[in-house]
Amino acid sequence: MAETEVLVAAGGASAPQGGIVAANVRRTFGDVVAVDDIGLAAPAGCVTALVGPNGAGKTTLLLVLATLLTPDAGQIRVAGYDPVREPREVRARIGWMPDAFGTYDTLTAREVLEFVAAAYRLPRARHTVRARELLALVHLAQFADRPVHVLSRGQKQRLGLARALVHDPAVLLLDEPAAGLDPRSRIELRGILRGLAAEGRAVLVSSHVLAELEETADRVVFVDGGRTVDEHHLADLRPTQRRPWRLRALDQELLLSSLAGLGAVITGEPGLAGVEVMLAGDEEAAELVAALVRDGVPIVACAPAAGTLEAAYLEMTEDRR
Repeated sequence: MAETEVLVAAGGASAPQGGIVAANVRRTFGDVVAVDDIGLAAPAGCVTALVGPNGAGKTTLLLVLATLLTPDAGQIRVAGYDPVREPREVRARIGWMPDAFGTYDTLTAREVLEFVAAAYRLPRARHTVRARELLALVHLAQFADRPVHVLSRGQKQRLGLARALVHDPAVLLLDEPAAGLDPRSRIELRGILRGLAAEGRAVLVSSHVLAELEETADRVVFVDGGRTVDEHHLADLRPTQRRPWRLRALDQELLLSSLAGLGAVITGEPGLAGVEVMLAGDEEAAELVAALVRDGVPIVACAPAAGTLEAAYLEMTEDRR
């Protein structure tokens, strides 16, 4: 939390232009505390992942950042502005993509984007051009003249991203953007988000698709119970508990025999994907592989059975088992 505290220390004015900084944010709904004490930093030029279980307060926080909910307490700056006192300035600089696409279903995909361009008061001559650019970016050009109600869930998600980008925002707030996307579309989304961050935008993404986030994000903020649990650069993320690693060998019977002799803890049933063993990290994995090679086992693969982000998340939510 030190990074967030430093950024807010000067009364919020030091928040990076184009970035997000929040501290001690609280929001209740009657007796229900949705956000209790959340703080985070989402710098410009980075993709920041917002990760936590259902009910952790992620969507409520995004709604507060998007000026759609007023916080009960806390300090927030979005692109250098206060969402409570300066909502117009914030809205002009953010692209908001909720987890469910909402619009007039009888409009075509092109008309949705032209409508949003008009709402943001883009020059009239730019409406059609901008719609065409964005439909091409999200690979919906062939659906430009189809009404929204005939689009699939994944296609609506891509149109929702295009809608959020109409006015060229400095900050993107994305709630479950990969929901409903097929594998190719998820890969394309990853490339788009990385490209937007490379252009200097701040991208804050809430998602349950942790494998995609690990390939996309630079930073991760873990939240649970309405509070920030931890913040990390993904490169520095190191789960502290033992976790499954998957081993494959040309001779699985020899692999199993050698593992038993070495006292390795096998988890689950061996199968075509290999054999899973519990290891503490890279060093223990390297030692095990070296021992297997000495035993003459023809090892062809050794890797964590789950990504680092997924392992850290499971560690954080261990008490929910």
